[in-house]
Amino acid sequence: MILVLAADTDFDSPDYKLLQQHLAELPGITTRVHQVRGVQQTLTEIYLLGDTQQLQPEEMEALPCVERVVRVSHEFRIIGRHRSDQEGFAFSYNGVHFSQDNLNVFAGLCAVDTREHVEQMMRALQEHGQVCTRMGAYKPRTSPYSFQGLGSSCLPWVFELAGKYGIRVIAMEITHESQIEEIQQALEASGQPTGVMLQIGTRNTQNFELLKHVGRQSEYPILFKRGFGITLEESLHAAEYLASGGNSRIVFCLRGMKTNMGDPHRNFVDFAHVPVVKRLTRLPVCIDPSHSVGNRASAPDRLLDMMHVTAQGVIAGANMILVDFHPNPARALVDGPQALRLEELPWFLEDVAIVREAYERRRARAAEFTAQSE
Repeated sequence: MILVLAADTDFDSPDYKLLQQHLAELPGITTRVHQVRGVQQTLTEIYLLGDTQQLQPEEMEALPCVERVVRVSHEFRIIGRHRSDQEGFAFSYNGVHFSQDNLNVFAGLCAVDTREHVEQMMRALQEHGQVCTRMGAYKPRTSPYSFQGLGSSCLPWVFELAGKYGIRVIAMEITHESQIEEIQQALEASGQPTGVMLQIGTRNTQNFELLKHVGRQSEYPILFKRGFGITLEESLHAAEYLASGGNSRIVFCLRGMKTNMGDPHRNFVDFAHVPVVKRLTRLPVCIDPSHSVGNRASAPDRLLDMMHVTAQGVIAGANMILVDFHPNPARALVDGPQALRLEELPWFLEDVAIVREAYERRRARAAEFTAQSE
């Protein structure tokens, strides 16, 4: 059972203390307090754990500070959407808003290689009004002999260039908890010129100790990639590990499933799950067309498969796009064959805008039709 408190509830208020006193006296029930910090207000939810069948929603709603009560209908206690009218986990970080209602593009380098390439990428983003990017400093690879990323050595100049070109959020994969401290130290040393969204890659989807550690930190939001060889439900359970640690600023990323059923693409594109994840959870949903398709093939209509697949996710309501670009894909140290070129950035962004407008029109028509039918 979840108690949703009135917005901006003061933990030092007499009513809140009275509520906590009452909950402490409930037999066989433990509590966990969870806060969702939005743009204009802070929402507090109290999770009641144990035998809650004995509790009557009407009685719980009568308690001080409680606005409404939600019975948990499945195991995703925190990230789950237990009622259709529950608010999503909207949040703002370093001036960028994330929710189930908007769309952000994170175009950038899958793996940081040279300062020159990073600067070229960020300059192009600034020229086209973009304030988010992806930059891979730590790269877990299938082969131990493949390039593993530059690691912490590149962080100072990556962050410096981000500040120079107005980049507000960098999606950056981590593979070990110690890398959070390395990122923190580099940001502090460079004067906090940008922000970082910690990315949990598909190979670490079920690295539960890492998930617990990342979930316990509250400084950085999290981009969580679906595991490429497990079910959607298993991936959602893994995302729940993050939220159960206290950090619900999570974006759930679909990146394709490992199976030859998706050939000739690198992975089987799973973007039909965008509305499914938004229905089952309150998380914003990201799509990664680069790792889904894995090449630059195009159809007879001259549109790249990458752009068609991106459109599939956007028309389904995706809230974030993680996409690989590179100034010189032939020289990229990781995934060069799937990287788009910088001169294709305005074309890509325009195509995304066309499809997003179509989605907004579809959503408005659905709202109109539903209202007429009620």
